Amino acid sequence: MRSSLLPIGIISAIVLLGSGIGLLAGSRRKMDLEQWTVGGRGFGLILVWLLMAGEVYTTFSFLGASGWAYSRGAPALYILAYITLGYVVSFFILPPIWEMGRKFSLQTQSDFFETRYQSKALAALVSLSSVAFLIPYLEIQIAGLGIIAQISSFDRIGRAPAMIIAVALVAAFVFAGGIRAVAWVSILKDALMIFAALAVGIGVPYIYFGGIGPMFSALAHTRPAHLVMPGATANMGHAWYISTVLLTSLGFYMWPHTFAAAFTARSAAVLRRNAIVMPLYTLSLVFIFFTGFTALLVVPGLANGDLALFTLVRKAFPNWFLGLIGGAGALTAMVPAAILLLTAATLFAKNVYRPLFAPAMSESQIARLARAMVIVLGLLTLYFAIYSSTTLVSLLLLGYAGVTQFFPGIVLGLYSNRVTKSAVFAGLLTGLLTLCFLMFSNHDPFLGINAGFFALCLNFTVTFVLIRGQKKNRLLSIPTTPRSTPK
Repeated sequence: MRSSLLPIGIISAIVLLGSGIGLLAGSRRKMDLEQWTVGGRGFGLILVWLLMAGEVYTTFSFLGASGWAYSRGAPALYILAYITLGYVVSFFILPPIWEMGRKFSLQTQSDFFETRYQSKALAALVSLSSVAFLIPYLEIQIAGLGIIAQISSFDRIGRAPAMIIAVALVAAFVFAGGIRAVAWVSILKDALMIFAALAVGIGVPYIYFGGIGPMFSALAHTRPAHLVMPGATANMGHAWYISTVLLTSLGFYMWPHTFAAAFTARSAAVLRRNAIVMPLYTLSLVFIFFTGFTALLVVPGLANGDLALFTLVRKAFPNWFLGLIGGAGALTAMVPAAILLLTAATLFAKNVYRPLFAPAMSESQIARLARAMVIVLGLLTLYFAIYSSTTLVSLLLLGYAGVTQFFPGIVLGLYSNRVTKSAVFAGLLTGLLTLCFLMFSNHDPFLGINAGFFALCLNFTVTFVLIRGQKKNRLLSIPTTPRSTPK
């Protein structure tokens, strides 16, 4: 019994400290809708870096990456490639998004679509799709926290009670502090995550094999297929890898919460500098992969690869260290969960409920409804997290495949004057319907490539065909009578 009390106590202390920071973050500011959603558009480089790192490096990074390294092998390396390319994409698209946000006071991704295309129907489709695809991502965080609590407590704390407590704490500091609370809690979360990744990723290979190099030698000797495509899978070959990297790098900032985070920046230059420095954070993920590969050799046969990291930590380190890593993992779940809840609640209140049911709603009424929706969506996600058995990476790929369908409408909206709302609407609808059909009929990968990438290609194709057709129609409508010759 004593063996489980110390890690439970340390995890609880870290979680309560993080929650306290979140509750205090917005205590001295009036939390109107502008402050709650985009922090008054005043974040500098450090706060933007912390906010975006808090959004991007989640339970998926902590558990899902090591889980896929454990269970699938080489296909998991797509994570390193897509994150790096995602920052390249952000360098070019986030500054103009910020400019448009400042000019038109945009607060959500759906605001962008409604303002750029002057279409409430398109904005509603984007909003409903966004909320639908945010739920699996939110589920990742809550389910991951349940895993962390159960393993770190030597099974004395069940997943369901841990998830219930976490959802309550997250909803509380989101309700009170909004986006600013998320940014400030990220300070503690990022420091602990970097420490955890380095300590575990370097420590466990040395404990069991004398170093990282010897660990890979042992892996190449016992599981050589694990280090080349398709790894331990049958259908995740090079075509899947390339298409998945392309899909997820284009979709990196298509998530409604990462998209809206651009509006918090003080200037477009802050976002450009952030794109340059953020890849340094990605280096921490390399050590998470080392942990997954080591776990395959030390604790083979786990039914769920997502358990690999904490199972190995519990086996290799003392209890106080397990509690520290567990606390880091808990905050790595809670911070992204907070921004996801905030974004989904704001989208529903502002871009779904108001235009469809109450067009006369004021900003203060939207803010109150959004806060209420934090609780509703938290409970909905909690239900899915308790009763779903899908792996963390599979949930993430489902969400990425969905939100990346927004990419044509956003990029063409920024850089083309020819694109129209009907073309974007038709392309988006085609992409979403294709994705749903392939995913729910178990055709992912499809013809060897990621189903979401196939849907994105159809999305682009339909959009371009309609743009060209509409351009021809406009040309046909030009009067063909010859101009009079000047006298």
